[in-house]
Amino acid sequence: MIDMHTHTIFSDGELIPSELVRRAVVHGYRAIGITDHVDYSNVEHVLSNVKKAKYLEEELEITVFAGVEITHVPPRKIAPLASMAKKMGAEVVIVHGETINEPVIAGTNAAAVECEDVDILAHPGFITDDEVEKAIDNDVCLEITARNGHNRTNGYVAKIGMELGATLVVDTDAHSPGDLITSDFARKVAMGSGLSESEAESVLNNSLRFLE
Repeated sequence: MIDMHTHTIFSDGELIPSELVRRAVVHGYRAIGITDHVDYSNVEHVLSNVKKAKYLEEELEITVFAGVEITHVPPRKIAPLASMAKKMGAEVVIVHGETINEPVIAGTNAAAVECEDVDILAHPGFITDDEVEKAIDNDVCLEITARNGHNRTNGYVAKIGMELGATLVVDTDAHSPGDLITSDFARKVAMGSGLSESEAESVLNNSLRFLE
C-alpha cells in the first residue's frame, strides 16, 4: 500500500506521526505521506514538525513523505502557497478538492490543476472535463478516496478520469487508526468506484510514481 494522504495531530488527525507510521507498517504500507491541513497561517509550523517524522525511515521498513494538504484556501492563493510549501521542503502537495461533503470554495479544483507544484487533487467531487484535461497537462493526480463522505463521488471521478486518461490514485485521507487500509482493501475501493479488477490494479500502481 502506498498512501499519500494522511493526517496527524498537527492538524485534525488523532495520532502522532510515530503511531500513524507504525500502524501503517502493520497494514503492509510501503510508503505513507503525512499531509496535514495547511493554509498560510500554519504551513511553516506543520512542515517543520512533520519533516522530523522522516527519522522513522531509519527504524521501520517504510518510506515517509513529509507533505501538506492545502485546505479551504481561496483559489487564487493556492498556487503561491503550493510553491511556498515546496520551497519549505514539502515532498508532496495535495489540494483539498471540491468534495460535496464540505463547503469548498468554487474554483478550487480549477486552481489546483493549473498548478505544477500540486501533486494530487484530493476528493475532487464533480470535477469538469476541462479541469481533468488541465490535470493531465500539469501531471496532477486525481484521488479516489477511501474516506467516508468524500467517497460519494468516487464513481464519477473514476469514470471521467478513465475516459479522459487522467492519473488516478487511491488514498485513505486517514484521520484515525481505523482509516488505514491494506492494499487488498484499496483495490476494493477502486473497484467499488466502478473500475474493473485490472483497472483497479493499474490505478494502485500509479502511486509507484512517488517512489521513483
